Amino acid sequence: MRIQSINPIMLDFPEQFESERLLIRAPLWEDGTALNEAVHESIEELRPWMPWAQSLPSIEESESGIRQSRLEFLERKDLRLLLIDKNTGRIVGSSGLHRLDWEARRFEIGYWVRTSCAKQGYVTEAVHAITDFAIRELQANRLEIRCDERNVRSAQVATRCGFTLEGVLRKDNADCQGGLRNTMVFSKVRGVEF
Repeated sequence: MRIQSINPIMLDFPEQFESERLLIRAPLWEDGTALNEAVHESIEELRPWMPWAQSLPSIEESESGIRQSRLEFLERKDLRLLLIDKNTGRIVGSSGLHRLDWEARRFEIGYWVRTSCAKQGYVTEAVHAITDFAIRELQANRLEIRCDERNVRSAQVATRCGFTLEGVLRKDNADCQGGLRNTMVFSKVRGVEF
């Protein structure tokens, strides 16, 4: 298969799509307050795994982050996606496609869920929908999920969603406590899993 050079800014694809319970969409101006509420509720569960969750953000910091994510989405540099409960309109969590390699069509799915929505299958549902979106709309050749090997719940999502554990990168990244972590790498590859 020959790889074609592409200017990602020229790609048109939907900014939102749905799963059974979720509206999954790109960030919009003014999402900062609702996101801030979800982060504040969930900070203790996020802190061990998310470098950005080491301190509580202000509403202004959350809005600034949302606006930066919006710009990166439009520039096709990072595709952050908010997970919104279709019935309540409340932010359930955040996900997206990161570490984008447009030429190889390789994307990494990241995710977190707010504490009050944990263990209800929202992240699994979102990962299935985002995987389908990446395959259909972005012509993904490879999708990855990476997580600290101690993050058992994140690894379980990858397994439930049919991703294959390719291996563990030993002491490859700094963890949030200032040490080194081992990173589990899960993938789905065109022609194998889809």
